[in-house]
Amino acid sequence: MNSLKLRRLWALLILGLVGRTVTLFGAAAGTCGFPAIYNFGDSNSDTGGISAALNAIQPPNGETFFGHPSGRACDGRLIIDFIAEKLKLPYLSAYLDSIGTSFRHGANFATGGSSIRPGGYSPFHLGIQVSQFIQFKSRTTDLFNRLRSHNRTAIPIKHIARPQEFSKALYTFDIGQNDLAYGYQHSSEEQVRASIPDILDTFCEAVQQLYKEGARYFWVHNTGPIGCLPYSILYNKSPENRDSSGCVKSQNTVSREFNRQLKSQLLKLRKKLPFARIVHVDMYSVKYLLITKAKSQGFVKNPVKFCCGSYYGYHIDCGKREVVNGTVYGNPCEDPSRQISWDGIHYSEAANSWIANHILDGSFSDPPLPVDKACQALRDA
Repeated sequence: MNSLKLRRLWALLILGLVGRTVTLFGAAAGTCGFPAIYNFGDSNSDTGGISAALNAIQPPNGETFFGHPSGRACDGRLIIDFIAEKLKLPYLSAYLDSIGTSFRHGANFATGGSSIRPGGYSPFHLGIQVSQFIQFKSRTTDLFNRLRSHNRTAIPIKHIARPQEFSKALYTFDIGQNDLAYGYQHSSEEQVRASIPDILDTFCEAVQQLYKEGARYFWVHNTGPIGCLPYSILYNKSPENRDSSGCVKSQNTVSREFNRQLKSQLLKLRKKLPFARIVHVDMYSVKYLLITKAKSQGFVKNPVKFCCGSYYGYHIDCGKREVVNGTVYGNPCEDPSRQISWDGIHYSEAANSWIANHILDGSFSDPPLPVDKACQALRDA
């Protein structure tokens, strides 16, 4: 073979290798194009579930962004809303809300007060939420197929999830905080710590149930620094139990232990579920970072400050007002954008936006993937 033919052969081989490289890795360069989000959680990601099912969330909730109550325990958007925006999808309708809902691009099973295990503040624990999803998937698939078989493609089918998209959707989780919080109110911190393995076993069972239903892409938030919530700080007055940021040290220690065990369990799930792509998001670190940098980021420095409601002497929930000895309690602050906490338990829209900007690019994720590339997570990452 002469040198010219040899060079041509090498050129063809190289082009072939390049072609294979593009085929194998080209998808990794783009986004996943998730067609839907299915969310499971508590009030940190509830977009109207508990408000529709039990107690309507009142003004001034929603005042910053929506201009009216939107079922969210916040003055505006939650992190799940910013996730939807990032993926160019509509805000999620709550599964339990029957008014003006569309499930074409997903559904939100999160409800305020929910925990991973049964028992707690809400009846809608994670097991119930997963059962709701399974029923939703089954009934949606049946309805979609019946409508298609009768060539009915007008309004009824427009708001229905597509059966083939359940396996392509992103499944998000923000739950676990209430398991710890309820434990603190009804048992000792040592008992709360001892309950963590059982809580996480229950969580892993839920993920495996969803996997059996075809779910493949999971975006899991760990729990935040509960000891930094104004509610926790105000009801734990021991000065020796404070860290340098003014947070309750012992509660944050338990939160970190919960997160350590969660990460370990997710690593095991990656090996157990061969087709799953599981991204673990360190919400604790990003939220604590915000608290330590509050003033430099334009927020008030005092971590006990919050905007709506009152725990100072008189416990008045956000959305209520009372006059005590001529003093009005319950009016919201004038500028929620400077508060990290909206109501002593939940974060403000400004804080949620700051947190979302720091997590959605993958900076606090393991594997370090942005949310729109979560389908590319490797099992052994």
